[in-house]
Amino acid sequence: MNRDDAARRIARQLPTHFLRGYALTKIRTDPVYAAVAERLRGSSAPLFDIGCGIGLMELYLRESGMTMPIIGIDHDTGKVEVARKIGARYDDLDFRSGDARVAIPPGSVLALDVLHYFSTMEQAALLQTIVEAVPPGGVAIIRDAVRDRSFRYRLTRAQEAFSRAVRWLKAERLNFPTRESIVDPFRDNGFDVEVQPLWGRTPFNNYLFVFRRPESGSTSA
Repeated sequence: MNRDDAARRIARQLPTHFLRGYALTKIRTDPVYAAVAERLRGSSAPLFDIGCGIGLMELYLRESGMTMPIIGIDHDTGKVEVARKIGARYDDLDFRSGDARVAIPPGSVLALDVLHYFSTMEQAALLQTIVEAVPPGGVAIIRDAVRDRSFRYRLTRAQEAFSRAVRWLKAERLNFPTRESIVDPFRDNGFDVEVQPLWGRTPFNNYLFVFRRPESGSTSA
């Protein structure tokens, strides 16, 4: 199924006109959906999604034919309730309301656009928790805007500030990480490291970080 078909199938299940339009636009224009699906293709390892929102990534993976058990967690109870109602139509989807800084069960991990809502110390602790959760052969996929001197970064920060102001994002702060602060904990623990811009057709300073723990032995980053 192509991305447009998946977007339409998912959007039809959402309860409001706003959410249907949001899902269609988000899945069609944000390259993170295809990027994550590509890197999880063939995996059966359990997946833990930090900051799942209304569950669009989980639904997209299911519509793309992926069947691994997935747990999504988000602190926004309203979004989690939407995700639960739709997720009940699929097998092995579990959506929970809670804090992303809790213990993460063993398995692969997604953390998409969440790091910048935490303090620097909290980011470091969360990244270390992810490192410890990923088993040999597992993968951690992180997408976030990084802090640098680019115009894209300034625009990203302005957009995030607006989303907080209108309460679409219920975040305590904005604290964008550097590229190095994301990569270092994984490189130091022997993960294979992939980093690439993930802007797509958006103006935002997003990068995709893919960290794979080797099945055995060690590799160079």
